[in-house]
Amino acid sequence: MINMKMSDGGRVVVPAEIRQSMGLKEGDTVLWELRGGEAVLTTRRAQMREAQAMVRKYVPVGTSLIDELIADRRAENAQDEAP
Repeated sequence: MINMKMSDGGRVVVPAEIRQSMGLKEGDTVLWELRGGEAVLTTRRAQMREAQAMVRKYVPVGTSLIDELIADRRAENAQDEAP
């Protein structure tokens, strides 16, 4: 646990140890989320990995959602072009 003091305007510095652990660099965007009364610091990369893991639970191995989407769009276009 790292103790920090909040400065003017509610600013806090993300400690180097945490920045390094999260792979943060100057200019990166971080996301704050409130969970059960706690503030959780995360990144877009971490959020994307979490979303991908959630989707993986429902998509069979070897299934390409992109290929399915393209096939659906082509079928829709074929129907639109039919007389």
